[in-house]
Amino acid sequence: MHGADTDGRLVAAACTIAIDDLPDGLIVADRFGRVLAVNRAAARLTGVTPERAVGRDMAEMFPFRDNDGRDWWKALDPERGPRTRSRVPERPLHLPGRQEVYVAARFVREPERCGDVERVAITLRDGGARARLERSRADLVSTVAHELRSPLTSVKGFTATLLAKWSRFTEEQKLVMLETVNNDADRVTRLITELLDVSRIESGRLELRRQVVDLPARARRVVAGRVASGEQEDRFRLIAGDDLPEMWLDQDKVDQILANLVENALRHGRGTVTIEIESVGWGVAVSVRDQGEGVRPEVAQRVFRQFWRGNSRKRGGTGLGLFIVKGLVEAHGGTITVQQAPEGGAEFRFTVPTGTPDFA
Repeated sequence: MHGADTDGRLVAAACTIAIDDLPDGLIVADRFGRVLAVNRAAARLTGVTPERAVGRDMAEMFPFRDNDGRDWWKALDPERGPRTRSRVPERPLHLPGRQEVYVAARFVREPERCGDVERVAITLRDGGARARLERSRADLVSTVAHELRSPLTSVKGFTATLLAKWSRFTEEQKLVMLETVNNDADRVTRLITELLDVSRIESGRLELRRQVVDLPARARRVVAGRVASGEQEDRFRLIAGDDLPEMWLDQDKVDQILANLVENALRHGRGTVTIEIESVGWGVAVSVRDQGEGVRPEVAQRVFRQFWRGNSRKRGGTGLGLFIVKGLVEAHGGTITVQQAPEGGAEFRFTVPTGTPDFA
């Protein structure tokens, strides 16, 4: 018997650890409403510990109410509900004096089909996190609508004007309007590309195509592109170490990281933009710094969030660039930080590890 008791305690301990490892809240009750288990996440969301709740009445310990004040457990009615019912959809509920949580339930029956309810498994999700996600999505939709409206209005206006009055314009006027249409179409394309990148980063579907990449050469290419678009060549300075190891990276993603960081330095900074590439203990570090106002320490943790635009009064950009940069760097197994540059501006520094990819 002693061995059986020990085995039982071990199994019980394993079950406790398992439910406490769940990221969502979990409450288990029998069909009579007696609480059988409460995991750590549920205790955090409700303020009710397992020690207080287990063995007590569900309606007493967790008096969930809907937005109309109705008793959720009473409406659930596990004993007398339809025998074909297996689950209750998720819905927002609240406990007195607590934040809103999203609650769903599953009925465990014996036998499984149309049997008596043995247990009710109740899952809880943080309503605050859901609200923040919904606000983020609403912000995304609002930003996209705003950013698309201007170029699409321009494209539509100039195209309609050219079609209706083509013969009335000089060749020079036509060229100006068509160049404007082309530039605005590029803006729309960039926005769509950024949105696709955000979607892949958030869903974990970002794919890397690794190859040997010459980081100084990629940096020179990005600088050459900015010079070709009108920036002064002497505004850029590239410093590259002589002992850089072989780097297996996604070349297109590296170009995107460098281009976004240089774009950010030009948009929000002043003076010379310096790109420094050096070998560190476990990889290669790349710093991009300017001589502008820099980033205040209290906002340093926010610069990589979606829609961050800093305190610059300059218009343009979606505020997604640094969020995408962070996602691309981390997809390579690297890290990125922002700090005050030695000459007073902002310094973005990312580090990516060395080593060949595993093709096995």
